[in-house]
Amino acid sequence: MYYTGIDLHKRTSYVTTLDHTGKILTQQDLPNQRAIIKHYFAQFQGRHAAVVESIGGWYWLSDTIGHQVDLNLAHARNLKAISAAKVKTDKIDSETLALLLKADLIPYAHMISPELRAMRDVMRARLTLVEKRKSALNSIHRIYEKFNVESTDELEYLYQLQIRCHEEQIELLEDQIKGLEQTLDPMLVPEREIQRLLWIPGIGKINAYTIFLEIDGIERFPDDKHFFSYCRLVPGARD
Repeated sequence: MYYTGIDLHKRTSYVTTLDHTGKILTQQDLPNQRAIIKHYFAQFQGRHAAVVESIGGWYWLSDTIGHQVDLNLAHARNLKAISAAKVKTDKIDSETLALLLKADLIPYAHMISPELRAMRDVMRARLTLVEKRKSALNSIHRIYEKFNVESTDELEYLYQLQIRCHEEQIELLEDQIKGLEQTLDPMLVPEREIQRLLWIPGIGKINAYTIFLEIDGIERFPDDKHFFSYCRLVPGARD
C-alpha cells in the first residue's frame, strides 16, 4: 500500500509518497502536466491512496489519476487545525498530508460525482449573479436614500446616470440568470429526486436544484444527525 500527499498549486504539485511502513520513497516537485502526473503514479504497482486539499483546481487532478489511485479530498480548514506548523513549505505540507493519510487522520471533504460537477458549478455561478444583482439594487436604493427621493426624475443628471448604469447591469444579470436556469431545466427536471423535492411545500425549482446538487446523494450521510450537521442546523460547540 502506498500513500501520497499532494500539495497542489497552480503550476506545480509537490508530492510525497510513503510505503506501508511510513518510509519516504520519493519526494518531487512536478509540473502540472497530465502526462507527467500520470507517469509519476504509474511507477508504483499495487494499491495506492492519495490526498489533496479541497482548494484550487482539483478537478483536473481527479480526472487525470482518479482511475489509477484512490484520490481523497482533505477539508482545508479542518486540516489546518490538525497539522498547524510554524514552518510551512511545499515539501513539509506534502509530507504531512501523506503521514496523516497513512494514519487515517485526514478530515475528509466530499468529492462531488463528475456527472453533477458542472451542473453544481452552474448553480453556484447563478448564485454569484443573483448576489451581484442584489448589490446593484442596493446601490440604487442608497442613492435614493441620500436625497430622500423615490424616483430617478427627482435627482440631478449625474445621479440619474449612475442609476441607469445599475439598471442596465440588473437587466443583463437577469438575462444571464434566466439563461442558466433554462439550460439546467431539461437536465434536472426529469430527475426523480428533483420531482420528490418539488412535492415538499416551500421548496421551489431553484431550491430543489440546489439541494439535489449540493447534497449529491443523501445516502452518503450515515444518519439524519450527520445531515443536519452538514446543513449547519446544529449549534457548534466551542471547546
